Amino acid sequence: MFLSSSDLEPIKAQLARIEEKLDRLLAQGGAPGASAEAAWIQEVRGLVRAGKKIEAIKRYREHTGLGLKESKDAVEALE
Repeated sequence: MFLSSSDLEPIKAQLARIEEKLDRLLAQGGAPGASAEAAWIQEVRGLVRAGKKIEAIKRYREHTGLGLKESKDAVEALE
């Protein structure tokens, strides 16, 4: 079974919301590394808001180790 791009959009949006909630929970819970994680994802979001999508994708890749496509999809889900 293949999903079309339009089928994936709601999933991407939901994933972005879940990631935001998780980032807030980690930052508030004092988990080891939470503040560092929250800082980098906030940086990525700031780059997206500033229209620096390519830089945001680079930062996302650096911190997650994901490939270009996966990082691009994740950053686009933050838009």
